[in-house]
Amino acid sequence: MNLVDLIEHHIKKLLAKNPGQAIILRRNELAQAFNCAPSQINYCIQTRFTVGRGYVVESQRGGGGYIRIMRLDLEKIEELIPSLTELADSPLPQQQANDLVDWLKGQEVITSREAILMNAALDRETLDLPLPLRDMVRAKILAAMLAALLSMRG
Repeated sequence: MNLVDLIEHHIKKLLAKNPGQAIILRRNELAQAFNCAPSQINYCIQTRFTVGRGYVVESQRGGGGYIRIMRLDLEKIEELIPSLTELADSPLPQQQANDLVDWLKGQEVITSREAILMNAALDRETLDLPLPLRDMVRAKILAAMLAALLSMRG
């Protein structure tokens, strides 16, 4: 098991101890506990705790900085709303978009047919634009799709 796997496992254990609640971590404290650089903690969180994998992450940098991680609960779907703004304002690579669509399908929020349509609309061949514009447009399209899905849920 590599370092990122160990950090991910540790964070998931903390989340399991607090189901339905957010956990708050201090980047520097976690880095000290794993004897690594804070950038390795950032990498783990940015790659393993994404909306596409079913997590909401808020990060505050600075002296009193923290990382707040919460597992998405589809019964509390409004938790996704703050993430939509962040999603629409950040470049979104195709793999991350596909991960989110797959997660939504796995959670039975969308059907297989809807997942196919969403992935087709978000595909790099469909969005025939230069980078980073393509990733920005993909983020805005996916955020709009998710907003429409959320509005349908009531």
